[in-house]
Amino acid sequence: MVDSKQQWKAWIYLAPAIVLLLVFTVWPIFNTLRMAFLENYNGLQASAGASFHFGIGNFVKVVQYHRFVQCMKNTILLCVLTVPISTVLALLIAVCLNSIKPLQRFLQTVFFLPYVTNSIAIGMVFAAMFNIVGSFYGTENEIVVTAGIINNIIEFFGGEKINWINVGSEYWANMFVMVVYIVWNALPFKILILLGGLQSINKQYYDAAKVDSTPRRRIFTRITVPLLSPMLAYVVITGFIGGFKEYTSIVGIFGETMGPPDAEGRLNTMVGFIYDSLENQSQGRASAAALILFCIILLVTLVNLWVSKKKVHY
Repeated sequence: MVDSKQQWKAWIYLAPAIVLLLVFTVWPIFNTLRMAFLENYNGLQASAGASFHFGIGNFVKVVQYHRFVQCMKNTILLCVLTVPISTVLALLIAVCLNSIKPLQRFLQTVFFLPYVTNSIAIGMVFAAMFNIVGSFYGTENEIVVTAGIINNIIEFFGGEKINWINVGSEYWANMFVMVVYIVWNALPFKILILLGGLQSINKQYYDAAKVDSTPRRRIFTRITVPLLSPMLAYVVITGFIGGFKEYTSIVGIFGETMGPPDAEGRLNTMVGFIYDSLENQSQGRASAAALILFCIILLVTLVNLWVSKKKVHY
């Protein structure tokens, strides 16, 4: 405890952090809430002295936007597909890493590298892997299409090239690329968290299971998963929160068009819709969309916490 006579020193030390939080966190939250209920709010017009009426018109415009359903569908679909897959894969990889002692630190570093790499750069690499680069004329003037490494692998096993992200590509192909990329990008953080949880489990549980000759599958389902459930709940909740905020991964692969050149906006998400509104100086509509997204994330998080209370063993 800090002596009451010395508390002013503590406040002085905390003052810079408090000021930064108030300016860059607290005030933007209140300002977003204010702009959301000012109909047709425009920052440039507001700076010129224009006044705006209080109402829910911005929320109505967001819901009536012709691509709102598509943005919501893409956001929810990416969350539902990527979070379970990435969590299960991270759990299996973490269990395997935990059993490999000699190369554990080296492999941890290898698996963690994508987490510290720029998302846009990773997206460009994935775009090159799935891309059909172009075409050129061969020796007899026949058209030869050069493909990325994924299509080369498919052809090696006797399959045909798939148009993943280029003009004329299908929606399922675009979504498949995004799911692969997001799952791969989400693995490092989840592996690190789950591996730390595994290493904190008391070894006596496993020793007792060995004495009873318990099968490995039963050890995994009856000891590892229940004791690791707090960490699993954490990565699932943070995974859904991150999934609802997907934007940079799509930009990294498809660019600002958020889809193939002939289908712009096909993979647009709620965050992408917010950025589009900001670029059009529609701060009121962007704020309303941000509040809608916040309510969705809050609802999903509360559901996850409610499930965690029944399934998580602390």
